[in-house]
Amino acid sequence: MKLIVSGKTKEFTPDVQEKFSLKLAKLSKLIERRGEREAHVIHHMERHLHKVEVVMNLYDHQVAVKGSNADLDSALIDAATKLEKQVVKMRTKWRTTHRDAKGVRSSKESYQEPEPVKNGNGTKAIAKDVAKPAKPKIFRVNYDEDSKPMTLAEAILEMESGGSYTVFRNSDADCISVLVRRADGHFDLIES
Repeated sequence: MKLIVSGKTKEFTPDVQEKFSLKLAKLSKLIERRGEREAHVIHHMERHLHKVEVVMNLYDHQVAVKGSNADLDSALIDAATKLEKQVVKMRTKWRTTHRDAKGVRSSKESYQEPEPVKNGNGTKAIAKDVAKPAKPKIFRVNYDEDSKPMTLAEAILEMESGGSYTVFRNSDADCISVLVRRADGHFDLIES
């Protein structure tokens, strides 16, 4: 990884720069895969404190960390540990958003229609190695919210507007009831 040093470069000797490069060697394996090959190190003194700022581009975002200490080496180590935390965080965030595990899983579970296969005598048969249908999904519906109790006659009137069933709170029996339209036009009443 290439280091670009600016600021108080007189105190940033080649030995210190080499030590800092070794600290970043572990991160460079993670970073260089994405094409980011340089880090800008800005060093300045403020009231006997060495303040180090490291700025680099990572996963199309700019990462900036600051470290400060009375000793330059300690300030660089502080900045390197903060940079390591941010790099790991950005890498895991990038991995979770760019891997679509749900899409892969749902494509495996999807149901495929059986295709008819022609036999040698001209008749059609269904292929035997057909994917099994996925488990049906269960949708939970809360019928207690915003529903007032109604009588059986009111439920039948509501069924005439359309639909094959109605779930309602029966005001006569004070329970949840289901009114189902049968195929012959009559109704079934299920009470809990």
